[in-house]
Order: sequence, then structure tokens, then C-alpha cells
Amino acid sequence: MTDPEPARDPAHLWRVRATTVLHRCDWLQLELATVDLPTGGRIQHHAVRVARPAVGVVVHHPGRGVLLLWRHRFIPDAWTYEIPAGRVEADESVEEAARRETREETGWEIGPVQVAVDFFPSIGLSDQRFLIAIASDAIRQGEPTDRDEAAWVGWVPLPQLRDHLRRGRVRGGLSLTALLYALALGPLAAPAGRP
Repeated sequence: MTDPEPARDPAHLWRVRATTVLHRCDWLQLELATVDLPTGGRIQHHAVRVARPAVGVVVHHPGRGVLLLWRHRFIPDAWTYEIPAGRVEADESVEEAARRETREETGWEIGPVQVAVDFFPSIGLSDQRFLIAIASDAIRQGEPTDRDEAAWVGWVPLPQLRDHLRRGRVRGGLSLTALLYALALGPLAAPAGRP
């Protein structure tokens, strides 16, 4: 039995009264919104509008583990393990984007793809959407075609993945959410009674 979703009471809506675009490009738009609060107050609030959603892919195999990239992210100046991921283009489905991004970033071709989760990673600031896709196994097709994405690509066994998660070596929200989901509720979840 599942709990019902709470009611969506209109009295608790934050209502946008005006919006000023501060910056716009092909990837995003930065806005300053005038917002009426449910209690009667009014505030100015920045919002980042992202043009296209992104998909991240948890590629898993019982004998190999999970396909990961090791890379540097210049914005936080951080090294991190990540799943293959990228923007869903306007002319492709989420599943097509998952296949394309995995092939470009890793050199591996995935088979069937299942979209498992759709979420907003920074819901109080941005409408950026992340989708998590799950794929089992992959076939090596060659070198990654996007060679700037990773310093290393390979399969990480589950015990090592759990260690990387414990040590904070998965730093990006999309990868962290996807891997924790897969370990807790998805294909990497341990049978009852086992860690």
C-alpha cells in the first residue's frame, strides 16, 4: 500500500507576477522574478531556466560492475567519478540520447534502456531536469568519440563503487543520485538481508 499524494492546495502557490530576463543563450536563461508568497509577502528571486533536459545512464553488468568515467570538472575544480551523461537534443528521445552519450563518452554501445527517474537537482533555483536511465551490459565499439569528457573510462565492481561513494569520489549530483538510486531501488539493490 502506498501513501496518497498530499493535496495541491492553491493557497500555497508561489505566484510569479513579473519576470526580467538578465541573460539568454542556447543553453540557459537567467531571470529575475517578482514572486507573491502564500503568506502575502513579495520577493525578488533569481531563476535559471535550462533549455534541454539531460540524461545520465547507469550501465551495469553482473560480472563487470558499473561503467564509469573519471574526469575533472573545471567549475568546482574537482575530480569525480561520473556516469555517462549529457543533454537530450530536441530531435531525439531520452533513450536515443542515453545511447548516444554513452557511445560518445565511453566507446561502449548499450542495449535496451529504461528511464527510471525524472528529477530537478536544484529545484529552488533552476528548472533543470535530469533523467536517469538504466541499461544492462554494453558492447565495446572502440575509443570514445568525445575524448575531452574523461581521463579514464572503465568498469568499477560494486564493492569498489560503494567505497568511492563512501569516500566522496562521486561528486556530481546527477551521478550521485543515479548510483544511489540504482543501489537502493534499482538493478544494483542487494537482495534482502545482504549489504
